[in-house]
Amino acid sequence: MKVETSITLSSDVLAAIDRHTGEFRSRSEFLEASAREFLRRLARTAADRRDLEILNRRAEVLNAEAEDVLSYQVPL
Repeated sequence: MKVETSITLSSDVLAAIDRHTGEFRSRSEFLEASAREFLRRLARTAADRRDLEILNRRAEVLNAEAEDVLSYQVPL
């Protein structure tokens, strides 16, 4: 479902959008695609941040496991 809304943009941003709307049917389509991409990036950044927090919490255990595995390597 589409909802009509009104936004205020600076003239330079609007001009930049207009330079790229040829790839889209309208400004609205351009702005919706841009917002979806930005939201996808925000979600990915949040997921990466959560993953990093988990890795940091488990760093000692993970490093110990890695050292254990490396101890089984045969010298070349």
